Amino acid sequence: MKNKLDFITVLQEGFVYGTKNIPSLLGALILWILTIWIPYVNVGTTIAICTLPLQLSKGDIFSPLSIFDKKYYRYMGEYFLTLGLLGIGIIGASLFFFIPGIVVALAWSLAVLLLLDKGLNAAEAIRMSNSLTYGNKWTMFCVSVVICIAYFIVSLILGSILGLISMAIMASSGSIEGAIVGSAIVSVLSFIVTLALFIVFQAFCIGCQASIYGTLSKNIEEQH
Repeated sequence: MKNKLDFITVLQEGFVYGTKNIPSLLGALILWILTIWIPYVNVGTTIAICTLPLQLSKGDIFSPLSIFDKKYYRYMGEYFLTLGLLGIGIIGASLFFFIPGIVVALAWSLAVLLLLDKGLNAAEAIRMSNSLTYGNKWTMFCVSVVICIAYFIVSLILGSILGLISMAIMASSGSIEGAIVGSAIVSVLSFIVTLALFIVFQAFCIGCQASIYGTLSKNIEEQH
């Protein structure tokens, strides 16, 4: 019997996978930014960053230094070929009033992960992704929508709180200098909160992708 995605399970596992790897994800992102200017090295690290859900799907805490693993360079050609085919297919499908583009994007969303995990070529990875996601795309779409809505709501709440804090500081300031200092403090605080929120939700997104891949990739053996 094939493994099917469960909406609640994906969100729960996504939260667990993501939160326990936040420090590693942040470290990997910092290392990627620091080395993005180095030719050739930046290709391997970019492939590693794009396939982080594969790392998280194993259920372990990964090392940020793993983005420098030589295995990522082995798939360089197939990686770019896969991206090219994905881009052509998704753009072509989007011409039919956009919705088919979303469907195709969801159907092929596991292709790059399969490329590295199973050693498939571009065409095989896309075909396998299409097969694994069949009957699961609606769940995948709903998970994405819920994450986006949750991010919007939390951002709105935190923004309102920071706005109230800013108004309180402005009202309590006895001078222009005090108001300026208070405004600067709130601005720095807003930046920190916004960045932290973005990192947490990115970790949640990657965790959900890891859960989806971990569940559906178990069906590969059943297909052979």
